[in-house]
Amino acid sequence: MKPHCDALIIGGGLAGLATALRLAAAGLRVTVVAKTALTEGASLYAQGGIAAALGEGDSVEAHIQDTMRAGAGLCRAEAVRFVAGRAAECIRWLSDSGVRFTVAGGDEFHLSREGGHSHRRILHSADATGRAVATTLEDHARRHPNIRLREHCIAVDLITTARLGISGAARCIGAYVHDRAAAETFPMGAGVVALATGGASKAYLYTSNPDTSTGDGIAMAWRAGCRIANMEFVQFHPTCLYHPRAKTYLISEAVRGEGGRLLLPDGGAFMQRHDPRGELAPRDIVARAIDYEMKRGGHDCVYLDLSHRSAGFIRRHFPNITRRCREFNYDLTREPIPVVPAAHYTCGGIVTDLHGATDIPGLYAIGECASTGLHGANRLASNSLLECIVFAAAAAAHITRAVPKAAGMALPAWDESRVTDPDEQIVVAHNWDELRRFMWGYVGIVRTVKRLHRARRRIRLLRREISEHYGNFRVNNDLIELRNLVLVADLIVTGALRRRESRGLHYNLDYPAALSRARDTVLRLSG
Repeated sequence: MKPHCDALIIGGGLAGLATALRLAAAGLRVTVVAKTALTEGASLYAQGGIAAALGEGDSVEAHIQDTMRAGAGLCRAEAVRFVAGRAAECIRWLSDSGVRFTVAGGDEFHLSREGGHSHRRILHSADATGRAVATTLEDHARRHPNIRLREHCIAVDLITTARLGISGAARCIGAYVHDRAAAETFPMGAGVVALATGGASKAYLYTSNPDTSTGDGIAMAWRAGCRIANMEFVQFHPTCLYHPRAKTYLISEAVRGEGGRLLLPDGGAFMQRHDPRGELAPRDIVARAIDYEMKRGGHDCVYLDLSHRSAGFIRRHFPNITRRCREFNYDLTREPIPVVPAAHYTCGGIVTDLHGATDIPGLYAIGECASTGLHGANRLASNSLLECIVFAAAAAAHITRAVPKAAGMALPAWDESRVTDPDEQIVVAHNWDELRRFMWGYVGIVRTVKRLHRARRRIRLLRREISEHYGNFRVNNDLIELRNLVLVADLIVTGALRRRESRGLHYNLDYPAALSRARDTVLRLSG
């Protein structure tokens, strides 16, 4: 039997670590479960920064309006105000924790600008903000006596009182966890569980996300009975480096914020034809424009050009991007670089309130796996890291006020009495590849009803096959991730079919207009 803890945090990125540190500071015993080495998730690769209205002439109200505008009428005003109003406080917490943001001179933060923002308000640490924040918090977590870290472990499913047949109000009391190195699955009990597992962009063939982004928390919450909302809104980052070995390396939106221009292979600019804001239009507009121009011209990519700025400026502001481009023989200081859109961010997720609490008492969701109402139909650039920090603080405060310490209920062991070792792994590998390819082709930047129905039929076949495999063989990391990813793909397609309009990130050629009233797509396990 593994020891109980007061709080079990599933996910070792920014949302998970920030929540763990807040809870540990309040005296709770916290266990953090991470699928790989700590912080080896999407947070680490976030380049742009964190949005906060700190600059001259800027205001919280302007940040709110920009967020609402980008969200295409689907943001919850209460959530947007909640997050934007707490941005300055959270920046202070990060700065006090030792995060070194880039300064413009003296004690003033350097603020960059990104698409959809009316002001310069992006705090950053050069062009590797996620790495600076995640590694700083990781260092604190490793040294905190109240935090226990379990790396290279993946959660399989949540444990609730309903799952155990315990009468009374349902409550989350832990999770089954698979230790990848030991090939062992066991229960971990907790007073509360917080899902901080990130998004599900690995459902797509091309993505800026690391391999860990397989929708685990969303899938586990769905199976436990939580509502899931707005999964059809998948954000495709407009500019990822196009190279067969680059694995769709993200080129920060800040490059366009500092004057980067998008060009066709013949050198012609095109963004003004699609939006008067040009390269600084919100991501959904830029991604669709690139997709349109690539299909219209039969191009494999478009080009991003910052070479009109001085080489010193480019190296100073984008040292990591410049270095990475040179690894692939591209010189950002002298020439346009090839870029393509790639799946980047899951705007929908587990429905929560402003404390991060889900439908199940004792279960919280924080960060990209959650649907808080902040992003609506399209996430405004650099609001994601901010959301992680704000809701980590809100969830930790709610947990410490309302949740007693773990009582140590005995939990049943993981049952492997009727399964065997997998006879072959090719089934999992083949299904994984098939899923990602047809999701890219049928449920991508531009959709049709016919394509969505094709995807649904393929998904339902895969789900049956994977369910049979899961029921007969011992679990391993690849099978757990595939089981989660195919479920989340089903939720994305279901949401897309229910939305009979085009709004934000969801563009359907059969329903090109937006409805007069914006409504969330809320899915329930019961239908």
